[in-house]
Amino acid sequence: MSLPQEIIDRIHLLDQKYNAMGQDLLSYLDGLLHADVCTYWDYIHLETLLSLQQPRTKFPDETVFIMYHQITELYFKLALHELQQMVERGPDAAFMTARLQRVNRYFAVLTGSFDIMVEGMEREQFQKFRMSLLPASGFQSVQYRTIEIYATEFLRLVDKDVRSRFEGRDASVKELFEHIYWKAGATELASGKKTLTLEQFEEKYSKELMETAEHLRDKNIWVMFKSLPEAEQAHDDLRQALRQLDVNVNINWPLVHYKSAVRYLQADPSDIAATGGTNWQKYLPPRFQKRIFYPELWSKEEIADWGKSWVSEVFSGK
Repeated sequence: MSLPQEIIDRIHLLDQKYNAMGQDLLSYLDGLLHADVCTYWDYIHLETLLSLQQPRTKFPDETVFIMYHQITELYFKLALHELQQMVERGPDAAFMTARLQRVNRYFAVLTGSFDIMVEGMEREQFQKFRMSLLPASGFQSVQYRTIEIYATEFLRLVDKDVRSRFEGRDASVKELFEHIYWKAGATELASGKKTLTLEQFEEKYSKELMETAEHLRDKNIWVMFKSLPEAEQAHDDLRQALRQLDVNVNINWPLVHYKSAVRYLQADPSDIAATGGTNWQKYLPPRFQKRIFYPELWSKEEIADWGKSWVSEVFSGK
């Protein structure tokens, strides 16, 4: 029985491929002959995946809490996967637009599904099991911090109250990092000292984050956008993708967390321990932080009202 010509053609192509690598095609064919077929459960490591949920208490809703955070980190990994491709590719308007749209879809899924956190746990259970997780906090998500560093110039992540000191200067990453906005969100309300949440995070990730910021100083997403010809910078799809990323990361994502915190945590800041010591009332609302990746893409009115309409929607119940 003769082989179909299309199979013969594929064998010739494979032979060329492995010859170019100095490899023996016959050995690879033997390996293919003896290899097991791929199954769904093996491919995604299903048993391992389902074993990663290890609640620390017996409250059933802690499983919801831990699984949703794991899902979140997987979506963050997807977002970083796209951002890293953009950096490796360099300025390319069409590629940037397509990959930014992917990132925005990932964030749309996350913000759209956050009612799992807001409505999906009993308040009484949450307030009890959350105490067993101290000082851990979603504040400590290094992937989220890395997404921010990829997205914009590092100066845009400096606390807004001190940012003007560094504008027009060639400040080092180390100097800017000392004033990164998120540090103010993890200080003790009474003393102003760093919380254990922040100290742990800095000990584990500061070096890595500063190295990432240094690596991306001249090739973050905004730098690549500004490197494009002016005609390509004017493309509506690309500008809208950047604006949507700004909204997703700096308005929508903090606001769904704020909505969740309002539901589960007490109103008096001095009584709040369940977020690992983070001052969520001032850290989460966009109107306080005014974190904006791409101010050049927004009008003065839009910047002045940053997050205002989204806050109104959350608290009006719309």
